[in-house]
Amino acid sequence: DVIKCMIRSIIKLIIISLLIHPSLSFKLTKFIQFNSRSYHKKKFRMSNYINGNVIAAQIRVELTEKVKEIKETLGVTPGLAVILVGERRDSATYVRSKKKACAEIGIASIGIDYPATVSQAELIAKIEELNADPQVHGILVQLPLPGHIDENEVLFKISPSKDVDGLHPLNVAQLANTKTHGGRGPFSLATVDFHVSCTPQGCIELLDRSGVVIEGKEAVVIGRSNIVGIPVALLLMQRNATVTIAHSRTKDIEAVVKKADIVVAAVGRAEFVKGSWIKPGAVVIDVGINSVDDATDKRGYRLVGDVNFDECKQVASLITPVPGGVGPMTIAMLLQNTVNGAKRAALAKK
Repeated sequence: DVIKCMIRSIIKLIIISLLIHPSLSFKLTKFIQFNSRSYHKKKFRMSNYINGNVIAAQIRVELTEKVKEIKETLGVTPGLAVILVGERRDSATYVRSKKKACAEIGIASIGIDYPATVSQAELIAKIEELNADPQVHGILVQLPLPGHIDENEVLFKISPSKDVDGLHPLNVAQLANTKTHGGRGPFSLATVDFHVSCTPQGCIELLDRSGVVIEGKEAVVIGRSNIVGIPVALLLMQRNATVTIAHSRTKDIEAVVKKADIVVAAVGRAEFVKGSWIKPGAVVIDVGINSVDDATDKRGYRLVGDVNFDECKQVASLITPVPGGVGPMTIAMLLQNTVNGAKRAALAKK
């Protein structure tokens, strides 16, 4: 009661002040109008962002429960082996973040570090040892490798069932196999029996969890790399989108992109895609991460994507920022592949 009386007294004082000083009333009205416009403008700008950090965190919570279930029902703890060669600080940072993410959801992580001078034969021998280890369900070799090692030769030695990066030729071939006349049901990342490349898989998860309908849409993928461009195009095709891959030799690329309902930019060129290229209402997934000089930033640079974010966000219905869009999803999908691999391996033994 005392608090209510105090509130009523304060309101009366404000009303009396406004009656005595009409100019205060005018200023207060303008202040409220200005802040209301600012709030709604900011809310509109933020409402079309796809927040990869939030979605990745949600996936990690789901995976934590899934890991508990696998441990309780199948008696298996998912295990991920991470091989680091050399002392690159960026690679070491990536490996630490992956180990931390494993610990967060209950995956057992095994760190294997080699000096930059390790021979290719020794590295392959370790991979073959891990292939035979039933407690290891995923093997990740942190790239890049030193120049004297053939990356493809090393990666192809990983068993496809433990290739949680989804880069083995047999896993890519599985993704390319549509089986359109085999009576197979709808393609689902949750039920496929092979590993799908992490970043492309993350792009699809972002679309799905943002309520974007893929089927029947025109999709343009800018970039044709084996790591992102080709796999994400195949995933979109599996989900019944009509897919065009654009690249450095595409004629009138602006016109090609302009027809897309969904744009995936993975070309590796800073702010390459302009706002004028985007069809109004299109969804833009920006996979790129590039550094550009910026004297106003204390680091001397800032990170940008492959699309001009400030321009494209004004046209797109949904768009991923950089950073904070696709990036967080890559590790989340690595964890998901490891958990799925562990479950498939345990069920295969029954």
